[in-house]
Amino acid sequence: QFLDRYVESDIVSNVIEGGVRLTVFLVYIWGVGFIPDIRRVFAYHGAEHMTVKAHEAKDPLDVTHVRKYSTAHPRCGTAFLLVVMVVSILVFIWLGRPPLFWRILSRVVLIPVIAGLAYEIIRLSARFQGNPLVRIITAPSLMLQMLTTRQPDDDQIEVAIHAMGTTLAADEAAEHDETI
Repeated sequence: QFLDRYVESDIVSNVIEGGVRLTVFLVYIWGVGFIPDIRRVFAYHGAEHMTVKAHEAKDPLDVTHVRKYSTAHPRCGTAFLLVVMVVSILVFIWLGRPPLFWRILSRVVLIPVIAGLAYEIIRLSARFQGNPLVRIITAPSLMLQMLTTRQPDDDQIEVAIHAMGTTLAADEAAEHDETI
């Protein structure tokens, strides 16, 4: 609201607000990436993506096969957060500049709507990932993952493979229980 007295356009005001939120988010992600324990978490995150990609490609889940995949994945939670940020800017543009109380309330109340829209965008982008326009749209999300993933070591890949195997077994058991 501080900038509202200097900015006449509701659209520009909301874009600036969204830009500030996006900047804080990016600086935070970049900054925590320097913490050694977080760097290790980001390596596990990379191992997870690599393992999911190997599974989706129907490759065997072993270190040799998983190792050949990149650490970026189009349906990553980090990508989801970036899409939420962009969608929120687009949604809030339509709300104009209500008084501060209503502005804060709208930001909170519309979280489920914005998250739902972002989820559907991520789903659609996965469905049409071969489309050149979709590749352009998802490129910023994949670039952001350069901050939230690291190349894992073999032990981290083994952990991701084990986690994937456990998840697949649980899914299979749940499907089996549903058919009984």
